[in-house]
Amino acid sequence: MDIMTMTPGAGLGAMIRTWRNRLPPSAAALPVGPARRAVGLRREELAELAGVSVDYVVRLEQGRATTPSTQVVASLARALQLSTAERDHLYRLARLVPPVDGAISDHIPPGVHRVLTRLGDVAVAVFAADWQLIWWNRSWAALFGDPSSVPPQLRNFARERFPVGAGPVRLGLWPVTELDREATDAAVVSDLRRATGRFPHDTRLAELIRVLSTGNQRFAALWANGTVAAHREDHKTIEHPSVGPVTVDCDVLTDGDSELKIVVMTAVPGSADETKLQLAAIAGPRVTTNSSHTLR
Repeated sequence: MDIMTMTPGAGLGAMIRTWRNRLPPSAAALPVGPARRAVGLRREELAELAGVSVDYVVRLEQGRATTPSTQVVASLARALQLSTAERDHLYRLARLVPPVDGAISDHIPPGVHRVLTRLGDVAVAVFAADWQLIWWNRSWAALFGDPSSVPPQLRNFARERFPVGAGPVRLGLWPVTELDREATDAAVVSDLRRATGRFPHDTRLAELIRVLSTGNQRFAALWANGTVAAHREDHKTIEHPSVGPVTVDCDVLTDGDSELKIVVMTAVPGSADETKLQLAAIAGPRVTTNSSHTLR
């Protein structure tokens, strides 16, 4: 077909299909059975990884859906493990402006994605530089509860720490306590201040700071202190409904310039907490009736 006669969205659908077909399921930590015929991801698998419906993936690939939102495009780019250049091309095909330099990125590089999928049953999640939750694995949802019932734009750890209004954000379903809550709060605020220096023109970060500063007195007081630091480690106890209280070490790793935060939860080897952590992972996440998408 001549490119000039292609219907709107056909280029977008063709590229999504091409990238889906090239990504082996093993790269996304998906099981590969002996009867599997598809070399790449199935549409159902891409839909699950990206948190959209299978029907929407079909309509995108067939060119019947031509204007996906920025959020959907970002999710597809992560699920397809696109490079930065490929991600930007996907944005342009969707008639969207790619993320600009100096803005906080929600993109997980393919190499980081491969590392994450090889962590097995370790509970891990990825946050952007402004503590926006952008990815989690099954073990994370099994430990804390499935975050997918929270609207995507509100999945932010700072919003959870410093609630605004009558409806606080809860990224997890179970109560969580820290060894030193005051220190954790101060670390999160100072980490956000550090992000404003790294991304001074990011509108999402600026809006987050504005909302929290005007809506939460504790955040405003901590922000006024002017401390600049990074949140790197913590100790948490999760009141898990199936296995009981689980105490874990929380370590925060960063990927470099984009300041992605890779948060890993582990327990002391050989401890009762490690056993509980393993049992929670085996049990898997509880399914919530108001989930907006499935786990990635």
